[in-house]
Amino acid sequence: MSERTLSPGAIADGGRSDTVLAWDLPTRLAKWALVVLVGCAFLSKYYGDVGLVWHMWNGLAILVVVVFRLLWGLVGGSTARFAGFLRGPGAILAYVRGLASGRAPRFLGHNPAGGWVVVALLVLVGAQATSGLFLTDDIIVEAPLSTVVSGAVVRWAGWLHHNIYRVLLALIAVHVAANLAYSAFGKDNLILAMLSGRKRGGGYVDHGAARPGPVLLALACLAVAAGVVFGGIALAGGDPFP
Repeated sequence: MSERTLSPGAIADGGRSDTVLAWDLPTRLAKWALVVLVGCAFLSKYYGDVGLVWHMWNGLAILVVVVFRLLWGLVGGSTARFAGFLRGPGAILAYVRGLASGRAPRFLGHNPAGGWVVVALLVLVGAQATSGLFLTDDIIVEAPLSTVVSGAVVRWAGWLHHNIYRVLLALIAVHVAANLAYSAFGKDNLILAMLSGRKRGGGYVDHGAARPGPVLLALACLAVAAGVVFGGIALAGGDPFP
C-alpha cells in the first residue's frame, strides 16, 4: 500500500493502519515506574528495611517521577498533556451516562472520568511522599527534612502520611478494578495499551493518533524533576541523600 492510500491516522502512526500510537514511551515509563516504586515503598516499610533507608529512597524516587509527570503533562506527547484529557463535570457525567447505556465514546487518551483519577493519584502519591520527608521516630529514622521543622510539623506530617496512605490504597484499588473491567468488557484493552503504547485504530473522539513527545525533552524534564526534588531539599536545609 502506498503512502497516498493510507489514512491520516495510519500515516501519523508510521503506516500501521491496524493500530495507532496511544501513549508515548516517557508516559508509559512514568506510569510503570510509579507502580513499581509504590509497591517497593510498601514492601520496604514492612519487610526487612529496619532503618527505612530504602523506604526513604523509594519516596524520593517517587517524588522525582511525580514531578516529571507533572512537567510532561504540560509539554509532553498529545495524550500525556493535561490540557488534552482534563474535562469539566458535564463531560464526565455524559461519559458515565454513556457507559451505563453501553454507548460511551472511545478515547485514545484518558476518558473524562479516568483523567481526573490520574490527577488524583498523582496528587495523593506526591502528598504521601512529600509528607514522608518530615518524619522521624527519634531513634533510627530521620527523614531529610525532619530536623528543619518544628515538632508540630513532624506530628502533622506523620498524621498525613498514615491517613493519605489509606485513601491512596482505596483509589489504587478502584483504578485497577476499573482498568481490568474495561479491558475485559470494554472496547479497548487499557492495560495492554499502557504496556505497548498502542490501541486499535479508528473511532476515537479525541485523537486519531497520539503525537509522541521528543525523547530529549523527556530527559530534560527528568533532569529538572531531579533538580527540583533534591535541590529543593538542600535549599530547605535538609539532607537530600539519606
